[in-house]
Amino acid sequence: MSSMTDMVFLLLIFFMLTSTLVTTSALDVILPKSKAQTVKKSTVTVTINPALQVSVNAHLVDPANLEMAILEGAASDPEAVIILRVDGKVPTEETVRIMDIAYRNRIKMVLATDPT
Repeated sequence: MSSMTDMVFLLLIFFMLTSTLVTTSALDVILPKSKAQTVKKSTVTVTINPALQVSVNAHLVDPANLEMAILEGAASDPEAVIILRVDGKVPTEETVRIMDIAYRNRIKMVLATDPT
């Protein structure tokens, strides 16, 4: 009977250790209003206005060429950071589309907020 207790104890330890290695699939985002510090390093700035016009580094970009424009802006720095500036009225779908581009290309991204 003690060997069965030992097995249960070992399984318990195994699952406790492996459960800490699992990461969640949720996206961590900063809400539009915050007291967070600004990022000092800005390689690429992507801005979306309420009319759903997208600009990369202050240049308007066609949605079909958006990923190419982001990659060109980030090509000069291997540790590129995208600063995503999105108006509060823009649908979440548009924000997630930009975040997906960054995720697929393994580029770090920060959601810009209005410090209060």
